[in-house]
Amino acid sequence: MALFIVSGLLHLLIGMRLVPALPMLAAVALGLWLALSTALVPLGLTARRWARPPAADRLAAAGLFALGLFSTLLVLTLARDLVLLGAHLLDAGPAALDRRSAQLVPLLALLLTLVGLLNTRRTARIKHVDVPIANLPAALHGFTIAQISDLHVGPTIRAAYVQRIVDRVNGLEADAVAITGDIVDGPVPELRPHVAPLAGLRARHGSFFVTGNHEYYAGAGPWVAEVQRLGIRVLMNEHVVIERDGASLVLAGVADYSAHRFDEAHRSDPTAALAGAPAGAGARVLLAHQPRSATAAAAAGFDLQISGHTHGGQFFPWIFFVRLQQPFTAGLHRLDRLWVYVSRGTGYWGPPKRLAAPSEITRLRLVAA
Repeated sequence: MALFIVSGLLHLLIGMRLVPALPMLAAVALGLWLALSTALVPLGLTARRWARPPAADRLAAAGLFALGLFSTLLVLTLARDLVLLGAHLLDAGPAALDRRSAQLVPLLALLLTLVGLLNTRRTARIKHVDVPIANLPAALHGFTIAQISDLHVGPTIRAAYVQRIVDRVNGLEADAVAITGDIVDGPVPELRPHVAPLAGLRARHGSFFVTGNHEYYAGAGPWVAEVQRLGIRVLMNEHVVIERDGASLVLAGVADYSAHRFDEAHRSDPTAALAGAPAGAGARVLLAHQPRSATAAAAAGFDLQISGHTHGGQFFPWIFFVRLQQPFTAGLHRLDRLWVYVSRGTGYWGPPKRLAAPSEITRLRLVAA
């Protein structure tokens, strides 16, 4: 009920600011869409309460598209009000600007939403990143890790997309594959067929997975078991040692930063993940879903942390709000002696919409500093 009330009030705000300034036909069209969207947004977010698959998936897809359009429409409406306020203070023809901008805002919001939708339909592209590691042994120079993050398999991301990702990752012929959480948005019985292609991932030293916050929303225990069944090694505050031509690389993983809120036994602990690792390892790499793990990872002595979670903001204006929760939004960053790489994600969450934050498969290559 709270979702419906909030949705109704915000849609009403948009209608009050735009509809009176529009020509009759445009006003009716926008008014009808706002009425429909008022219901679609909360229904889409709670689709599993009202229907079963595949009807629930169709309802969720429609609601999430409406949410993406509504989000941009609200932001542009508020921006328009600021422009009108400035025009009024400067006496710069506010009446004419009011009419023109009221027509422009819905059209621009729809255009941006459609472009964002198209961006989510294409297969994530490969991003190549070199990470300089101090005192890296020659045997580990060029060691590659293919990262997948934030697939969010669910109502609008299905097996066909996952298979295309697997094919593209396998084409990299990486030394290891890292899946840094949030592969699903739903329970195992519903999504098992759609994550099944992950069993086809290939790398010289195997594929590794750490939990993200969405695994806990969907049921972490069953999903950890399912990922293991697919032949992917789950790193739960633990590590493996990879030997290459006499040099060793420690690849560790921690549970999601917020995992203890769901299961105290899964409390994220980079120090515990490194316990017992060889002191003379040539590189220490941590898989951690959220960038917020970086402070503890640096204290534990890791050289590189590989994360996701942020989606790079996914679309405006959330690109700017991510920094309120996470220390890094996207790309390669430095924290003391620790490198932190944050993926923009291989899928997307919520609205099928990406603007100025393209999805990615990341090929990380360790190089001597």
